[in-house]
Amino acid sequence: MIYAFEGPEGSGKGTQIKLLEPLLRKKGIKVMSIIEPGGTPAGQAIRNVLLHVNDLDLLGITEAFLFSASRAQQVRTVTRPALAQGYLVLSDRSFEATKAYQGYGRGVALSVIMQLTSIAVEDTKPDLTFLLDVDPKIGLARKPSNDKNRLDKESIKFHRRVRRGYLELASADPEHWKKIDASKTIQEVHEQIVKIIFAELRIT
Repeated sequence: MIYAFEGPEGSGKGTQIKLLEPLLRKKGIKVMSIIEPGGTPAGQAIRNVLLHVNDLDLLGITEAFLFSASRAQQVRTVTRPALAQGYLVLSDRSFEATKAYQGYGRGVALSVIMQLTSIAVEDTKPDLTFLLDVDPKIGLARKPSNDKNRLDKESIKFHRRVRRGYLELASADPEHWKKIDASKTIQEVHEQIVKIIFAELRIT
């Protein structure tokens, strides 16, 4: 089973995964956390290009290909083997991020992104996706200026388009998305996520 965590910058995805992972382990569940892009040596190299090289002037379609390449590598060498061994996978972002950032944010056709996604992940998709929703101004203000990557530094208009994309994606498929108000405290957000996951996994 895969649970993905999505949201605008500064929504707290990584923080929530770090809180959730040891809690699930205490309940006897085998857990693995992954991050996109990244998770493999090839994926980490791609991550560096996408997020930390500032003078490449990448096109949206180029970003979409690179994110998908990292995803294809991780799905085949990390995610599927983990699932086969009975792990619950917690994913910091998924292909939904490419729809939001490169689709809604950059204007790449969603049909093109879905073609790339189909090749990259085939049938390995999140069972449930948490949208940690927060206003971009609030989210970006949470990140220290020395910790902002190439995408963080995009205009507020870009980040608003990304958020709108996430909200539209979530509302179009409520069966597979759970929207959480990430403007609340870390503990409040954590409690909401735990309640949903414990119900899904029938944990008491």
